[in-house]
Amino acid sequence: MVEKVARPGEGERPGGCGAVGETGAVQLHDVGPRALLVEVDDADQAHALAAWARERGGAEDVVPGAVTVLLDGLDPADLPRLRADLGDWRPGCRPEPGPLVEVPVVYDGPDLADVAGLWGTDVEGVVDLHTSLDLTAAFCGFAPGFAYLAGLPPGRSVPRLDSPRTRVPPGAVAVAGTWCAVYPHASPGGWRLLGRTGLTLWDVDRDDPALITPGTRVRFRAVG
Repeated sequence: MVEKVARPGEGERPGGCGAVGETGAVQLHDVGPRALLVEVDDADQAHALAAWARERGGAEDVVPGAVTVLLDGLDPADLPRLRADLGDWRPGCRPEPGPLVEVPVVYDGPDLADVAGLWGTDVEGVVDLHTSLDLTAAFCGFAPGFAYLAGLPPGRSVPRLDSPRTRVPPGAVAVAGTWCAVYPHASPGGWRLLGRTGLTLWDVDRDDPALITPGTRVRFRAVG
């Protein structure tokens, strides 16, 4: 079942958080008897909603995506109240800033000059822009430890390669579309490579294997 839940508008009870007057709707999709998939408008809203859901409690797993949040392991008895709470949630809700991870990068990637051309600058300009960004991990996917980093300025979207590489090395720093990322493992990939880092993005021996999790703030720093 798909259900569209309107958010309260100006003059209605605020509920949730955010600026009074923001309106819109979330779409709720039943995923079995104990899960809901919530559709929102963009990655910022998905990140904010995921933080709200963790704070609210009631879901064993909260999994954000680009424009969705999966709430899994729900108590069926709590579903009516959860649906009402989601109707009160607003996109103005913004979570507290997450931890900061600084990523040292050697900017010698094979696509650096191509990205410079797409951005109408030179290689130094690409490095200056990339290292000036305040990025946030919106969600993880594709491979364990692969975080999609939001925060690339409007107009800097970069198309993927026409033909993906059969192997991208671990630690490759890349851009594609409106996203930035670091490849945690060697894998095929069609993102444009700007450089490389020696950081270990995924380590099963750490308490949290992923170095960058949803909500983590990321800054790149040029080295070498």
